Amino acid sequence: MKSRFVRFMKKGIFLSSFTATALFGSINNASAEITFKHTQLADNLYMIEGQGGFAGGNLALSVGSDGVIMIDNSMPNMLKKLNDQIKTLAGKPVDFLINTHIHGDHTGNNNYFGSQKDTRIIAHDKAYNFMKSQGVPTSNGVIKVEPSALPVITYNNEMSLRLNDATIQLIHVAQAHTDGDTIVVFKEQNIIHAGDIFFNGMFPFIDLAHGGSVDGYINAQKRILSLADDNTRIIPGHGPIATTKTLRNTISMIEDSKQRIQAMINKGLSQKDVLQANPLADLHKKWNWSFITTEKMTQTLYRDLSKQGREKPALKIEHKH
Repeated sequence: MKSRFVRFMKKGIFLSSFTATALFGSINNASAEITFKHTQLADNLYMIEGQGGFAGGNLALSVGSDGVIMIDNSMPNMLKKLNDQIKTLAGKPVDFLINTHIHGDHTGNNNYFGSQKDTRIIAHDKAYNFMKSQGVPTSNGVIKVEPSALPVITYNNEMSLRLNDATIQLIHVAQAHTDGDTIVVFKEQNIIHAGDIFFNGMFPFIDLAHGGSVDGYINAQKRILSLADDNTRIIPGHGPIATTKTLRNTISMIEDSKQRIQAMINKGLSQKDVLQANPLADLHKKWNWSFITTEKMTQTLYRDLSKQGREKPALKIEHKH
């Protein structure tokens, strides 16, 4: 059964929240009606997700004797409600904040948390480098951030935190959603936070403008599968909690879509020709949503597979959901 988030997106109720022109305005207007809910996944591990509207990417919170570890941190207009959740679940400040990638619906409160004396932000080297040199992608383009918003702990390939009776593995997946993505594995709890390497029940957003790629995205999802078993629970960047079965279905959809578009490119069809042919039409009902429509998914595939994807962005965004 689809989550409320997916149903809202399918209906387009929060369409303006996901367009390239009105993210923060439309979200701020509706934020009084949007709340967070939490789901306990293990003794000291919670998934936090928005309800009643768009609240940014899904978060995770680990609470224990070694401190509080949070994955991603929503958007500025949701900060008070996020802090309420943290107070309820942890009763103490965040010690480590992990950024899964650079987009503003996942890093929107970096400045606040980075300004707290107890909090240390962690991210991949490339995410740090982009945020320091350019900023964070938003609906108004890439916005410079304060020094306090920058990660202070970075890594290149993999790193581990051994906290709260858990081995927490941070694993970089290259040129996937962006070029600085992190997936987070809670090894003993058998839980994986996928960041935006996984949009559950929706066409994915593959950010070609910021280093993402179709093949890298597929490879990253397969990397998650290699770390999982049939009992693994996967927190997607957006959408409801998932299993390896739902992830496999997503991989199959993307691979099938890629093959369709590649065959048309091989025949010499232009992007206009491909869009007119609408080769993903049969996928529309199940996978289309207001930000990544069937047309936008087709455009992303065509541009990347025809090697146009890095020349100019297909979408102006903050992965603004």
